[in-house]
Amino acid sequence: MKLVYVGDPMCSWCYGFGRELSALIARVPDLGLEIVVGGLRAGATDVLDEAGKRFRLPHWKRVEALSGLPFNREAFMAREGFVYDTEPVCRAVVAARRIAGDRGQGLLNVFRSLQHAFYVDGLDTTDGHVLAEVAVATLRANGIAVTVDQFYETWMNPETIEEARRDFARARALGVTSFPALLLERGDHVYAVSDGYASVDALEQALSQLESKLQ
Repeated sequence: MKLVYVGDPMCSWCYGFGRELSALIARVPDLGLEIVVGGLRAGATDVLDEAGKRFRLPHWKRVEALSGLPFNREAFMAREGFVYDTEPVCRAVVAARRIAGDRGQGLLNVFRSLQHAFYVDGLDTTDGHVLAEVAVATLRANGIAVTVDQFYETWMNPETIEEARRDFARARALGVTSFPALLLERGDHVYAVSDGYASVDALEQALSQLESKLQ
């Protein structure tokens, strides 16, 4: 059995969910973790205007209240000409996976570092060079020897672009319509653990109940 996490680094509820999922992985170390990037706004081309920015702030406030994680609203509101395209950051997760393998918590650490870069550091996570710097720092901290140039080349590789598209298709095939989503895969069957944000205690309880039913 393994857990399947479907999310997008530039989804605010996924940002809040990250710490809860990391805590869950620590509690159930025998379960593997597969990360599928969902492409929340992959390929978006519209510039986020003032109204679009303000629309997101109440969502951020709710995530902040539930998760306790910080948001850099000032940097977000000050950004001009920003296209909220999540394909580049999703592809960065895929690039990390191609470099380091699907290492569960290690890949989740990269996922979360990219979230922190966007929501806290206020960096442009649609820029491949920024993504490479952030991801490489985390990969190195997890014992993976890779340079920024190597990561950027992997991120730009057409095979990485295609693999990201396959992730988006897999998310749809799993029936996921909103992020975050946590599933349990057992053999050829996939079962929902959580549809949306949940605390680690709620996740552990849901997982325990599901495992009991499957025995």
